Amino acid sequence: MRWCPPPPLDYWGGPPPPPPGGGPLARSARPGAGPPGPGPAVARGAECYAVLNLYPYNSGHLMVLPYRHVSGYVDLTASETAELATMTQTAIRTLGAVYGPAGYNIGMNQGEVAGAGIAAHLHQHVVPRWLGDANFLPVVGQTKALPELLADTRARLAAAWPGAGTATEPDGAR
Repeated sequence: MRWCPPPPLDYWGGPPPPPPGGGPLARSARPGAGPPGPGPAVARGAECYAVLNLYPYNSGHLMVLPYRHVSGYVDLTASETAELATMTQTAIRTLGAVYGPAGYNIGMNQGEVAGAGIAAHLHQHVVPRWLGDANFLPVVGQTKALPELLADTRARLAAAWPGAGTATEPDGAR
């Protein structure tokens, strides 16, 4: 039984070169590239995309973010704001269909002082939650146990995302 996820570089397939003008989240951003291929991207819309968190709190921990590199929620355009909301709803529906969680944590941290790990690129977390998912292991052992590999989580969510194979539409709908 595996007690921790594989190192992130195994998931990425090796360290990619840093993208010009972008950070770790920009590696998955390829607007207009069609359905997601290898890597953590789960679904793509016209202005936003959903990506698997490489350091998840729980299995299925997604982030929804715009392609455009902005740090503040108020910096989003009206259409980016609408698509971010729609993709967050789709993420919740997809996680519900695949994993059946009891609830969700949804939110974003604005600025480093607020806890944003990647403050320069706005992203909204969608974390599925189950009763008892916060057990002693992370507290005592400083280890998080995940029941499946990140690549398997990504494949399951990408396949279940509405409109899989046509994810270039704004909400990924068919």
